[in-house]
Amino acid sequence: MGSREHLVRVIDGNAELEEGRSGKKLLRIKITAEVDGVRSDYTITFSRHKADSAARGSAYARASAPSGREKDAERHSALIKALTGGSRGCTA
Repeated sequence: MGSREHLVRVIDGNAELEEGRSGKKLLRIKITAEVDGVRSDYTITFSRHKADSAARGSAYARASAPSGREKDAERHSALIKALTGGSRGCTA
């Protein structure tokens, strides 16, 4: 990914609380965005972990995305960086 700049345009989004299969509360953030001209739907899921009560998030790159999993991960990372203002703590 390096220091390449990406053009990110957020089109729509929402957040909802739901219960996971284990009964744990999950926060799902769903975002429709165009990153470098590719429009896609992205989902980031957050949950709390019992050990330290820290919130942890996860997101998955799709192999079926345009140009494959690696490019999808790069676009997802660019979206997260645009939303949060940086890369601190973000991994894709």
